[in-house]
Amino acid sequence: MVSVLGWASLLPPRPPALPLLNSLSVDPDAECKYGLYFRDGKRKVDYVLVYHHKRASGSRTLARRVQHSDAGLAARSARQDQPLPGKAGPVGAGEPEPPLDYHEDDKRFRREEYEGNLMEAGLELERDEDTKIHGVGFVKIHAPWNVLCREAEFLKLKMPTKKLYHINETRGLLKKINSVLQKMTDPIQPKVAEHRPQTTKRLSYPFSREKKHLFDLSDKDSFFDSKTRSTIVYEILKRTTCTKAKYSMGQGEGRKKDSALLSKRRKCGKYGITSLLANGVYSAAYPLHDGDYEGENVEFNDRKLLYEEWASYGVFYKYQPIDLVRKYFGEKIGLYFAWLGVYTQMLIPASMVGIIVFLYGWATVDENIPSMEMCDQRHNITMCPLCDKTCSYWKMSSACATARASHLFDNPATVFFSIFMALWAATFMEHWKRKQMRLNYRWDLTWSQTHKINKGSPLTWFLSQDHPRAEYEARVLEKSLRKESKSKEKRRHLPEEPANKWRQRVKTAMAGVKLTDKVKLTWKDRFPAYFTNLVSIIFMIAVTFAIVLGVIIYRISTAAALAMNSSPSVRSNIRVTVTATAVIINLVVIILLDEVYGCIARWLTKIEVPKTEKSFEERLIFKAFLLKFVNSYTPIFYVAFFKGRFVGRPGDYVYIFRSFRMEECAPGGCLMELCIQLSIIMLGKQLIQNNLFEIGIPKMKKFIRYLRLKHQSPSDHDEYVKKKQRYEVDYTLEPFAGLTPEYMEMIIQFGFVTLFVASFPLAPLFALLNNIIEIRLDAKKFITELRRPVAVRAKDIGIWYDILRGIGKLAVIINAFVISFTSDFIPRLVYLYMYSENGTMHGFVNHTLSSFNVSDFQNGTAPNDPLDLGYEVQICRYKDYREPPWSEHKYDVSKDFWAVLAARLAFVIVFQNLVMFMSDFVDWVIPDIPKDISQQMHKEKVLMVELFMREEQGKQQLLDTWMEKDRKKAEPFNNHSPTPPAPPDSPDFPGGAP
Repeated sequence: MVSVLGWASLLPPRPPALPLLNSLSVDPDAECKYGLYFRDGKRKVDYVLVYHHKRASGSRTLARRVQHSDAGLAARSARQDQPLPGKAGPVGAGEPEPPLDYHEDDKRFRREEYEGNLMEAGLELERDEDTKIHGVGFVKIHAPWNVLCREAEFLKLKMPTKKLYHINETRGLLKKINSVLQKMTDPIQPKVAEHRPQTTKRLSYPFSREKKHLFDLSDKDSFFDSKTRSTIVYEILKRTTCTKAKYSMGQGEGRKKDSALLSKRRKCGKYGITSLLANGVYSAAYPLHDGDYEGENVEFNDRKLLYEEWASYGVFYKYQPIDLVRKYFGEKIGLYFAWLGVYTQMLIPASMVGIIVFLYGWATVDENIPSMEMCDQRHNITMCPLCDKTCSYWKMSSACATARASHLFDNPATVFFSIFMALWAATFMEHWKRKQMRLNYRWDLTWSQTHKINKGSPLTWFLSQDHPRAEYEARVLEKSLRKESKSKEKRRHLPEEPANKWRQRVKTAMAGVKLTDKVKLTWKDRFPAYFTNLVSIIFMIAVTFAIVLGVIIYRISTAAALAMNSSPSVRSNIRVTVTATAVIINLVVIILLDEVYGCIARWLTKIEVPKTEKSFEERLIFKAFLLKFVNSYTPIFYVAFFKGRFVGRPGDYVYIFRSFRMEECAPGGCLMELCIQLSIIMLGKQLIQNNLFEIGIPKMKKFIRYLRLKHQSPSDHDEYVKKKQRYEVDYTLEPFAGLTPEYMEMIIQFGFVTLFVASFPLAPLFALLNNIIEIRLDAKKFITELRRPVAVRAKDIGIWYDILRGIGKLAVIINAFVISFTSDFIPRLVYLYMYSENGTMHGFVNHTLSSFNVSDFQNGTAPNDPLDLGYEVQICRYKDYREPPWSEHKYDVSKDFWAVLAARLAFVIVFQNLVMFMSDFVDWVIPDIPKDISQQMHKEKVLMVELFMREEQGKQQLLDTWMEKDRKKAEPFNNHSPTPPAPPDSPDFPGGAP
């Protein structure tokens, strides 16, 4: 532990009255590499805290690089007697400080106390307030070697030891196959050292200061990389507290209440960096990037390497350097890109099979008898009007193009593709689990750090816990104050009890207990938030349904309006026009509501006040996924399962609001319309939301910053274009907002690929093309647009895996219903095996159409122009299984309907159970842990035991040698003196205990 007095020797000397300016001929930033190091050029900046401050307008002087002390801090407590080294503010001699309001002064007081506590924790700090960004100050933090070792031991970070061992290599045929594959894939491998196949691996062990000899500490500067250093500093920042305040807000009673609040905060002892950021004491906190990623004279670094081999669109065909991504960004982000890479690779076989299914439909479209019959004008089938009054009778042959197109996606191969995609989803999940296990082994995550925690150590137990969020602590604080005020009111009306020494002792002992341990938020405290969540989610789902209903009304009314058009071409394309425009409306609404629902989900999660960040993230993900799932898939569900199901029949149609007749499916079925709906929404979301927004919004923000810069004064502009410090450049980048948006868009896409794949076999292909761009787009965003996030250790992708499994199970059920009820696959099978006279599909179209006598139309619903086709119509046809008008039970449901319905339900049951069984079989056959990885893990444990056994044997041999020497030294005393020699731990023994 470094004392505050010890820091006095590290502080720069107090400047004279007239400060000496640095020579203008020497770049003052050369030694510190433009902000990557302290001003001494030796200590690396591991973390940066940013804050806003107010100062006089003339304080931006030429002496911005001079280090000095702040005399205004002399009246602070002993801990703040010495200021931070570095550029601590205005330099003018005797220049008065600008007047500050108590809010700003209170923030400055908190910063001084917090930074003093950081120095007591062993961190080294340097301040820079005279920067190119006006009104913004920076505190650079460096973790010295002893602090890194201490924290690495507390956090149980696994570090590589000196022990090297050979990884088991494949032999025989597998070795030859691997070598051939390696040569074939060499052009698509990134030119990164970490990506090369390794034959040896260092044995890793949780770092311990007592076992430093196990680790290779020859190069201490590189033993802890920048990612690990920033993680360690962030852990210290989270647990370091700031409990004091200079001012209390308000007057009179308000001041008393605030004093009680501040007193409680001191007892709470929880005012770390998350709380300070939430309260505006600091405006940002982030680790630095390793350097610039482009330029002529840029020093080589991991960021530049990632930009060239990962974040460039020119390397889209290469594998990702996942190990380098993990080294730079941490395990959590590394796992995201690894998962995205595995998902994209698995889309390749799915795309190939989807293309084959589509080509099969294209090749057999001319051989499809039902579509040929629909296109044959000799059949002269007259269909009933599609709407009341304005729509007239129409020929079935006019729907020829729709019928032929439907066959591309509604053919026997579609059933096979649905089964294939269900098994594909199960295989993908198993493949990811195996890949995840390989990464855990490679990244030394196979031993959970929680298993290594010493339960008897309070400090290590504390470090293993998730820190409560600032909002949670504030609510607990508020609750405790209410409780205390109520108890005071009760004590006023109760007689005083005699003094009890034992009770006073208990109270004194409990005074040191943290407030958040004594008071917790119960379900009663959260009930208003839970109720608000429930009502809000139901309301938003109802809004989504209402919008879909509005689009349905638009479709119906637009179809009726176009039917009145005098142009034959317009009337012949009514269905395509209405479908396309309605889907575009749905797409725009979905994109807008996605953004709105994301903000609402975050707000609903905040009012719940989850205790930890992990709980907050999981609840946010669940709400956002639920709302976006309903928003994205509701229009598709309507077309797949509701359109054309509740239409009624001619003469007895079903109406919405007594005026809008429910729309019907095309004669070829609703599958073609479902395909159009799915393809436009999926491609539109990927193009607009996933790519255009992610590219356009950052560019727009950069352009706005550029416009603001042009409006500044010329002197500021000249100063701005000069080379900035690294921490100034990173401050202008966007803050990292988490991986939830990245995962969410991919999970929604996974739903499009699997849920309705029976209607759109090309969905995997379009997802593959999108993901090839998405990987590089996300990579470029992380490298060039975002501040460097804090590295977070993670062994898996968390709740997203459960969501993926749920979508995979749901996909089996939905595809079974799509094939059974949306397509004509089951009616064709029933007709082929039950009603066909010659064992072919001839007559199928006529079998699926029922007859209607036009004299049975309700009043006011018959066509206004019954002779539109040039002849009088007596009988029209409609798609349904009903008795003809000349039957005794006319227009009743026929026996054929019940036969087809039974077959459809039987298919759903058989398909669902068969595919579920096959998926579970795949899950059972493929082990979660690869055999070679389990062998390597076992080998590591054996080597670790051998290493410690040899170490213990060496210690025992050394002890035996010392004992033997001591025995030989004691022999002369035994021969000449009757007095026995003193024991080794006796004070009389040389070198013994004092």
